Amino acid sequence: MTKHQIVIDKSKCVGCKMCVNDCVAHNIVLKNNKANIIANDCVMCGHCVAICPKEAVVMTGYEENPISRERVVSLNPDDVLNVIRHRRTIRQFQNKKVPAEILNQILEAGRLTHTAKNMQDVSFIVLDKKKHAVEKQAVKIFGILQKAGGVVSPMIKRNKIGEHFFFFKAPVVIVVAAKSVMNGSLAAQNMEFVAEANGLGTLFSGYFTLAARLSRNIRKQLGVPKGKKVIMTLVMGYPNVKYQRSVQREKLKVDYR
Repeated sequence: MTKHQIVIDKSKCVGCKMCVNDCVAHNIVLKNNKANIIANDCVMCGHCVAICPKEAVVMTGYEENPISRERVVSLNPDDVLNVIRHRRTIRQFQNKKVPAEILNQILEAGRLTHTAKNMQDVSFIVLDKKKHAVEKQAVKIFGILQKAGGVVSPMIKRNKIGEHFFFFKAPVVIVVAAKSVMNGSLAAQNMEFVAEANGLGTLFSGYFTLAARLSRNIRKQLGVPKGKKVIMTLVMGYPNVKYQRSVQREKLKVDYR
C-alpha cells in the first residue's frame, strides 16, 4: 500500500485553526500562526484536507486530487424514505446488459464509502468470465447441504437448487470483500442506492456469500485478497417485475432515555 503523508504548505496557511479544531487525532498544532503536523501516524482521514479554506493541506500518495464542493446537494427526506419503503429484493431480471458507466458508478459508490479508522479495506470482484463456474460450484455445495437436511435454513429443503439458484441470470454480480464486516456492509448499501438511482434492482445473495465462506475453492476462483473475507454479494440488473405497493413492517422499536 502506498505510504501517505500530510503536508502543509506554509505559504498558503493563514492560521485559521480550522484543521487544528477538526483533527480527530489531535495531530495538528498552531506554531507562529501556521499549522504544523505533530507526527505522521494519524489515521489519514483527510478532514484537514477537506476543511482548509486555502487548500494548504495535502495528503500525498494518491493518484486523484481532492474535488472542491461547488454546491451543497440536499436529498429530499421523503424521497429517500420512499426508496427504502418500496425497495424489494429482485430475483427476476431482464436480459439487458448494464452499461459500463453505470457499473463504474456503482463501484465508485463502494470505493468512496467511509470506513472505520479509515481502513479503506474494501475490495470488489465483478464476476464476468468466472460467473457461471463459481455459481456451479456454489450449487454443488448447497446440493450437499440440502441432502443433509437443510442444516442452514428450512428454505433450502423446499428450494430446487438449479444452475441459476444464486444469480438468477442477472447480468451483474459484485462480490464485496473486506477485513471489516461493517465496512463491507456499508459499501454494499451505498452501492445499492446508486444502482437504484440508475433503475437497477438488487439481490443481496446471502446464500452465495455463505457458499463462498464455506468453500476455499470458490474464494480462490474469486481471488479474494489475503486477510479479507467475503462480506456481501450483490446480484444486479434491470428488474423484469414491478411491485405495486409497499409491504407492512413491524412497529418502530425505539427507547428514548
